[in-house]
Amino acid sequence: MKTLICGSIAYDSIMVFPGRFKDHILPDQVHILNVSFLVPSLRQEFGGVAGNIAYNLALLRGDPLPLGTVGDDAAEYLRRFDTLGIDRSRVMHIVGTRTAQAFITTDLDDNQIVAFHPGAMSHSHQNRVPDDVRIGLALVGPDGREGMLAHAQSLADREIPFLFDPGQALPLFSGEELLWFADRATYLAVNDYEGKLFAAKTGRDIETPHAKLEALIVTRGAQGSEIRTRNAKYVIPAAPACAIVDPTGCGDAYRAGLLFGIAQGLGWETSGRLASVMGAVKIEHNGAQRHTTGRSEIEQRFLDTYGYRPW
Repeated sequence: MKTLICGSIAYDSIMVFPGRFKDHILPDQVHILNVSFLVPSLRQEFGGVAGNIAYNLALLRGDPLPLGTVGDDAAEYLRRFDTLGIDRSRVMHIVGTRTAQAFITTDLDDNQIVAFHPGAMSHSHQNRVPDDVRIGLALVGPDGREGMLAHAQSLADREIPFLFDPGQALPLFSGEELLWFADRATYLAVNDYEGKLFAAKTGRDIETPHAKLEALIVTRGAQGSEIRTRNAKYVIPAAPACAIVDPTGCGDAYRAGLLFGIAQGLGWETSGRLASVMGAVKIEHNGAQRHTTGRSEIEQRFLDTYGYRPW
């Protein structure tokens, strides 16, 4: 069965600032912030949550089905899906719009400042969860606000288990709405900062999984991740990387490994470790979709790191 990935499909303009943001931002003056960063390098990459996760699932030989919206400038991205053998039958073209664009600036500490133009993504609610495809698992990730709400409700109505990954869309929702998602989701994934923001908005301790969730996943970058279920806590160390090149898309690579593990019934510890390996593979390369490490190489990386094969 397919894994449905509801989320953004975007082009990423990635810039690297050869310094540290903290050295140029005065904490007591952020209310009148006016800074400029010189970025000698600029690359345009394929990105977006649905595109990135589908790409990584394809590397694992999963069966991703991205559900997203694109604009008039999407021909190159659509050809890429075809070349990779990724089913794009649920990618909707919104005429008269541009595909979503992310402008990402990264500093030497891997901190990021992102500006995002939603474009066609704002119409994601027009693209409905298909009822003529066998879907075993899904993800609802950053997308148009109304689309995220609609997709979550549709998946819940059909009793399809899904991972809610609010990501950078988290500020779009009130605390009540975030709890609404948690009531319908099967799993919740956030990074450390998003977890704190989730707790602040909802008034709920993020470390205590919501009663209706089967698992809470909190990623902490180089400090690894934690998976909390109703009965256990799994501390997943970060898998070693050969080089730290670009963190863009690491969270999506991690989530692809996690979804693959869930779909294959690998268990939480192995799924978390596979997710960690996927993040390590990604961080060794520029962009979110430039790594080409195949399933057999990923399996060997897992074996070398953890001493057993994941499948």
